[in-house]
Amino acid sequence: MAREPREGGRGGREREQGDELVDKLVTINRVAKVVKGGRRFAFAALVVVGDQKGRVGYGAGKAREVPEAIRKATERARRRMIRVPMKEGRTLHHDAFGHFGAGKVVIRAADAGTGIIAGGPMRAVFESLGISDVVAKSLGTRNPHNMIKATFDALERVASPRQVASRRGKKTFELFGRRENSETEAANV
Repeated sequence: MAREPREGGRGGREREQGDELVDKLVTINRVAKVVKGGRRFAFAALVVVGDQKGRVGYGAGKAREVPEAIRKATERARRRMIRVPMKEGRTLHHDAFGHFGAGKVVIRAADAGTGIIAGGPMRAVFESLGISDVVAKSLGTRNPHNMIKATFDALERVASPRQVASRRGKKTFELFGRRENSETEAANV
């Protein structure tokens, strides 16, 4: 049986929602159930939803028709949104590693102007999240479901300096050491 071409990456569907949410269709898969009279076909959709300001979620939906599967996936993605702290509104605060099943991903913060260097499903997550500079690598699997779940695992591990400081019971400037002293010493020389 020939495989249906997958939608996703640059050619995937993208819709703006009334409440500023962008949803990206990552993949659609046709599945078959064999019954007495032949085969019954259904469609499974994987969707990523984000506000491009630091919130993102994913969802999977299955139905007899493609639009219904996409609607179900979008609803699940909206209910499962997480907030990710971003540095300067364009990249992550630090590198992160995530895994789910056989899927492993490495996500690295990047300098301004780098762009999104990530493949397939991970690109959809970063575009929906609003990150503009990131380098990511998927290891171990090409399954879009596992790649997205591993990406979310990595994104949930990202913490801002403020979160780290509050967890340690310190002030934010205490995390970075003697920065202001070194600046005054440089000015004196």
